[in-house]
Amino acid sequence: MRALISVSDKTGIVEFAKELVALGTEIISTGGTYGKLKEAGVPAIEISELTGFPECLDGRVKTLHPAVHAGLLAMRSNPSHMKQLKDLNIETIDIVVVNLYPFKATILKDHVTRGEAVENIDIGGPTMLRSAAKNYQDVAVVVDPIDYEKVLTELKENRQVSLDTKFYLMQKVFMHTSSYDTMIANYLKKQRNDKELPETLTMTFEKVQDMRYGENPHQSAAFYREIGKKKGSITDVVQLHGKELSFNNINDTNGALELLKEFCEPTVVACKHGNPCGVGSARNIYDAWKKAYDADKTSIFGGIVVINREVTRAMAEEMKEIFLEVVVAPSYEKEALEILTIKKNIRLLQLSDIEVPQDEDAYDLKKVNGGLIVQTIDSKIYNEEELKVVTDRSPSEKEMEDLKFAWRVVKFVKSNGIALAKDKQSIGIGPGQVNRIWPTIQSIEHAKELIGSDITKGAVLASDAFFPFDDCVETAHQAGITAIIQPGGAGRDEDSIKKCNEYGIAMIFTGMRHFKH
Repeated sequence: MRALISVSDKTGIVEFAKELVALGTEIISTGGTYGKLKEAGVPAIEISELTGFPECLDGRVKTLHPAVHAGLLAMRSNPSHMKQLKDLNIETIDIVVVNLYPFKATILKDHVTRGEAVENIDIGGPTMLRSAAKNYQDVAVVVDPIDYEKVLTELKENRQVSLDTKFYLMQKVFMHTSSYDTMIANYLKKQRNDKELPETLTMTFEKVQDMRYGENPHQSAAFYREIGKKKGSITDVVQLHGKELSFNNINDTNGALELLKEFCEPTVVACKHGNPCGVGSARNIYDAWKKAYDADKTSIFGGIVVINREVTRAMAEEMKEIFLEVVVAPSYEKEALEILTIKKNIRLLQLSDIEVPQDEDAYDLKKVNGGLIVQTIDSKIYNEEELKVVTDRSPSEKEMEDLKFAWRVVKFVKSNGIALAKDKQSIGIGPGQVNRIWPTIQSIEHAKELIGSDITKGAVLASDAFFPFDDCVETAHQAGITAIIQPGGAGRDEDSIKKCNEYGIAMIFTGMRHFKH
């Protein structure tokens, strides 16, 4: 039995090779792996001794040789294949242990050049892996150190690796090489600054964790991380306390974080089931927290709270009295952490780069039955120069401040979405209805019920898409709302403008909608 070993990740390779030798296996190796094995006293044959041809081109060519690939691809059950090997004086290779040049580690380094990245594109490794995997009936091919023990156990017990295990190892090979090639392709696309959606879409992610279940207990689930530097994302958090994050925790927290990134001033976002339920901005983070909490003391129960400043002791004292699933912040005062960690089930996450936005060309993916719909993320909020006052009255400075605040909030409300705001506080949110009047009514009713009957007087309203009729304006007027921001673009815009003028309501068109489904 012969094994060819050539690994970039040398974890456990010496011990594995020693065990193979003890089982009577002849080791063939290359480059740095050969040197490491020899240094550890593991008998090995250098690849050039097998091929009769020296490594050349700075190691770019060393295993691309018939003595290697014929030994891998020959089907032992095929007499013609075996006769040809004999005639060519080539011996079979029964085990291949290969993992590839560290392309991922290279591109993740700071200030890496394109030349460095390209030089770490493995050629011989993937070729050997594919050859060995194609002939899986006869060759055991190992890409993951975690499988060393499994292979050794079977060799010790049965003097061979089972066909079922070889098939499992084959699958891992093609998953490994597919991911490797995808990383290369995506890196090159980014290097070219190619913004086009490709004709074929291939993406690769690495598993962060398995989960107990998905949205519901009967659904299996796992959490995967996109490969690359993704500062400010949910995949970058450090968990300081609490139970493992669930599927719904991650989904809801991600939505809350994306809304938080729209604000630079001290801001707190409370989120429930993917919708914001309370948002507050202020000159200091405690006042922002009070606004977010007071906006909806009911829905925040069991919710997510994300904060773009350090969590203070005063905030923690109040948070500990509420059932919260997740809190995310860039940092926590020592006393705040001590107070919150008393609660066993709260998940406390630290995200140092919480303000860093997603790349504008990042993809938003939605699975549909039989396919995938893909778009770039909704990275814009509005174009300042395209904001247009369409009513006789212009909003006051304070109204304009609240309109822009409400517009940021409604961007992250499930469509059809309405958000009411006053003094940089969300006071009523109406998400995900099948028409636009219902969330308008709902947001007003919730504001009055949760905060106070007069709260909507002097408030502003944001709508994620245009008003098809003037009924929303009528309802807003009855609640005392004084300014509205919406995209405009309806066939009956004039009806809404006329109604606003009748009631002295200021209205702004943004020219940009924010559907969120």
